[in-house]
Amino acid sequence: MRRRTVVGAGALWFASRPGHARAERKVYRVGIIGYRATAELAGPEPRSPQTAAFMRGMRERGYVYGEHFVTEARGADGKPERFPSLAAELVSLQVDVIVAAGNALPALRQATSTIPIVMAAAPDPVSSGYIHSLGRPGGNITGLSFGGVELAGKHLELLKELVPGATTVAVFRERGEPLDQQAAEAAARARGWKLLLLEIREAGDIEAAFKAATQARAGAIYVPASPILFVQARRVAELAAKHRLPALYELRPYVEAGGLMSYNADLNDIWRHAATYVDKILKGAKPADLPVEQPTRFELVINLKTAKALGLAIPQSLLLRADEVIQ
Repeated sequence: MRRRTVVGAGALWFASRPGHARAERKVYRVGIIGYRATAELAGPEPRSPQTAAFMRGMRERGYVYGEHFVTEARGADGKPERFPSLAAELVSLQVDVIVAAGNALPALRQATSTIPIVMAAAPDPVSSGYIHSLGRPGGNITGLSFGGVELAGKHLELLKELVPGATTVAVFRERGEPLDQQAAEAAARARGWKLLLLEIREAGDIEAAFKAATQARAGAIYVPASPILFVQARRVAELAAKHRLPALYELRPYVEAGGLMSYNADLNDIWRHAATYVDKILKGAKPADLPVEQPTRFELVINLKTAKALGLAIPQSLLLRADEVIQ
C-alpha cells in the first residue's frame, strides 16, 4: 500500500514539471472571417457551405476539431463595414492562422503583417496588392485566387450563346469589387451588345437594379462575384424569375438557389483546398514561400427547371458542355 502511494506521488510530481507541460499537444486556433453571420461560420459543423468544406478539408488531413484545432469565427452578417473591427478582434486573439473570404482581405491586411492569412477565393490578388506575385507571395498572405476578373469575356460569350437575340445586357456591379470593365465592354462590342452597368451598394439596391434593367429593356443580366449579392442569392434568383430575365452568375450557389446558369471554379472546393495551406503553415511553412494557386478547372452548371419557367430553350451546345444540369 505504501509503495502505491509513492508511485502516485511520483507521477504527480512528473506531471507538474514544466517540461512535461510543454510536451502536451498544442490545440491550434484557426481564425475564420467571412461575409455571413458568425453563427453560420462557427463550430465543427458550420452551416456555411464554404466553411463546412474547409472543415472537411481539415478532417481529410487528420485534424480533429477540439483535439488538434478549434476555430475562432467572425462574420460580418452582410455588412462589409464591420470587417475592420472583426479583423482587429481576430488579431487581438493571436490566432495561429486566419482563413479569409476575399472581401475581408483589405481589413486583414491593415490589421496584421505577421499572422499568416490564407485567401479562400480572392479575385486578382496581385493587382489588389495582397501579394507580390503568384509564385512568391512575399508577405503573410497566400492561398487560392479565384477566376473572376479575367473571365468577363467568357461569361458574356456564354450569355450570348444562351440569349442570342439580346441587345442590352445588365451587369450588376458592387462598388469596390473588381470587374475588368474594359474587357467586358470589348467583349460586348464584339457581340453587338450594349452593357448597362448597375451599381449595388447595399442589399436594398437589388430590387431597384432589376427594375432599372427591365425599364432599359435588357435581354439578360450578368451577376459577377459580389459579397452583397452572394448573401442574397435566393432573392436575386427569385427577382430574375419575377422579371423574366435570363441570368448568368459567376458563382454556382446562385444556380443551386434557383438561378439559371453559372460558370467558374467550384467555390466549395477552393475552401476545402484552403485546408492544405493551413496544414502547411501549422507545420512551419511561411506564407511568403507558398505559391498562390489559381483554379485549373471551371464548371458550367445549368438549372433546367428555371429555364422552363422562363420559357427558355437551352441550346444543345451548352447542355453538352455542362458539368451539371439541375433538373
